[in-house]
Order: sequence, then structure tokens, then C-alpha cells
Amino acid sequence: MSRNIIAILRGLTPEEALPVTDALICAGITRIEVPLNSPDPYASIAAMVAYAADRAMIGAGTVLDQGAVSNLHQIGAQMVVSPDCNPEVIKATKALGMHSFPGVFTPTEAFAALRAGADGLKFFPAFKLGTDGFKALKAVLPPEVATYAVGGVGPENFAQWQAAGITGFGIGSNLYKPGMHVDEIAANAEAMVRAYDEVFA
Repeated sequence: MSRNIIAILRGLTPEEALPVTDALICAGITRIEVPLNSPDPYASIAAMVAYAADRAMIGAGTVLDQGAVSNLHQIGAQMVVSPDCNPEVIKATKALGMHSFPGVFTPTEAFAALRAGADGLKFFPAFKLGTDGFKALKAVLPPEVATYAVGGVGPENFAQWQAAGITGFGIGSNLYKPGMHVDEIAANAEAMVRAYDEVFA
């Protein structure tokens, strides 16, 4: 089963990259982003792509400009995630054959992202939008659009978001924090997958 969970590994170091990738894939999380404000993110992403691109979708978060998109393409990244809706970043991502998940919060941003070719919409910060706000937005979006709640979401509220119509989640500190032991990351990932499967299976 392919789960719509994007692991957000903000602060990941290149030394941690492969053990953490293993832990996530073994637990059943196969979409992984390293935000570009992490230490030496391109080194981490390049190593992860070389190691696991056939088993997971590896990419970057906090991608703000076309230069970063080009750099990611050169190292084989498959996914570009942004905190904002920048149509030029989305178009550049799609032109290079990668998946685009821009951050949106309003109907204007959501439709601008879709017109630019986004593969899915990252609703951020989700805890501020809330399930009621998302439900209102979802009513006007094309029904097939992939939607991810990011920020303040976790196993305790997966069911509420699913009931509101969300199709996936981006999970950061509930999954990984800098300095966390790989066994703890694995346990967090397994708990996340169990909770997701209970709601979406």
C-alpha cells in the first residue's frame, strides 16, 4: 500500500540520512523530503536518492526558487515541496519531470498552484486552517486533487482530517527531530503508519 505520508526531515544531517531512510521505508513511509534549511541538504538528498530512489520518492522541502529546483534535478531528486505557492517554481519542477507539492492556504493560492501544474497541494499551517476551513476549500477544488495537511497534524487527528476530505499528511516533528535516535524515529514511523492505515485502509 502506498501511503500519502510525506516525512519532513528538517535538520537531518548527511550522516543520519541513510539509517533514517531505512527506518522510514521499513515502516512503510516512502515519500521523504529533506528541507533545504537542513545541514548540507543536497549531500543528504543525493545519498538518499542513490540508495533508495527505486523504493521511495526522495526530494526536498523549503524550495523557494528555480535555482534550487535545477540543483535538485541534477542530483536525481523526484519531489519538490515548498512552503509557498510560486508558479515559477512549480512550472520549473514539472518541466524537469519532478513531482510538485507547493504550500497553499487560500483558494487563490490553491488554484494558482493547480494552474501551474502542481501534483498536490500542501495546506500549511494546517492547524491554523483547521478541518472546517479545509472542508470549505475542498468543496470548490477538483475532486481528484491530492491534498496534504501539514503542521500540527498527527495520529491523534488523522481521522478528523480524513473526514474533512484530506488525502494525506506531511509529518515533521511528530516523526523526526534533530538528535533523535534512529530507533525512536522507527517507532514513530510505525505508529504513524498504523494510525494512517486504521483511518484510510
